[in-house]
Amino acid sequence: MSRLNVITACALLAISTTGVLAQKYPTRPVRLIAPFAPGGGTDILSRTIGPPLSAALGQPVVVDNRPGAGGALGAELAAKAEPDGYTFITVSSSYAATSAFHKLNYDPVEGITPLILLGTTGMLLTANPALPVKSVKELIAYARAHPGKLSYGTVGIGSVTHFAHELFNLEAKISSVHIPFKGAGPAIIGIIGNEAQIGFLSAVPVLPHMKAGRLKVYAISTAKRSPALPDVPSVGEFVPGFDVPHWYAMWGPKGIPKNIVALWNREVGKILAGEDMNKQMRNEGMEPVGGGPENFHNILKPTVERWRRVVKEAKLQ
Repeated sequence: MSRLNVITACALLAISTTGVLAQKYPTRPVRLIAPFAPGGGTDILSRTIGPPLSAALGQPVVVDNRPGAGGALGAELAAKAEPDGYTFITVSSSYAATSAFHKLNYDPVEGITPLILLGTTGMLLTANPALPVKSVKELIAYARAHPGKLSYGTVGIGSVTHFAHELFNLEAKISSVHIPFKGAGPAIIGIIGNEAQIGFLSAVPVLPHMKAGRLKVYAISTAKRSPALPDVPSVGEFVPGFDVPHWYAMWGPKGIPKNIVALWNREVGKILAGEDMNKQMRNEGMEPVGGGPENFHNILKPTVERWRRVVKEAKLQ
């Protein structure tokens, strides 16, 4: 065999081997990080999407809860993982907030591999049932009459729930005390137990408690009412201009092979479009989104920039 033929044969073998390897992915369990404690939105979504995704991939998708620093600890684990398609993360809009607040060792927008935007919603202004107010208007009046006595629970310092409350304090001209927890699950337990009286929290984990009467809900954080929750007023109806949307997405470390990104985007997109998943998400006050990875990138970049401006202007530390 001539030297040219040998080189050609080797090249064809390399291409064939690469194709086989790509077809075999994944060959072992895949880790899906949820950067908050169990019971929160990222945990619930990860565990809901995990089983059908495992079936589609032919390997277990293992949810790994890594709470701390408003989700920043789990995000750093994901960003620094090997880009081999075996570590991904489900994040909420808190990722954009913590990325604006903390000094990171990676670029939170360009230093990751976007996969898919899962859904959009708003946060619910939630309260302990014993709090003697029935609306946002009454809450503002109560807070003004009891300055510094009202406490609010969040999923962590620098999270979107933290920033939403600081904006609410500023725009409603009230003061309240911050009590950070390690995720929405612990924050909900804290509000139910009256460790904190109120909290802007994701609709996903709040709604079951609202329906059971364990929590009151005053309003949603988006500019307009949610089609999924038409009876819940928006905060903007009482505080003009207030608008803090909430979303969920998946991403992985920078450099994941394109064929793996395409596979995850396609399979997760199919799950989101499925009738059962679609119905479940809407029942939890969320609008399924899907689409290409660029959908997530296009919402992430301006959100990080917005919170960086807020951190600077409000001198948050």
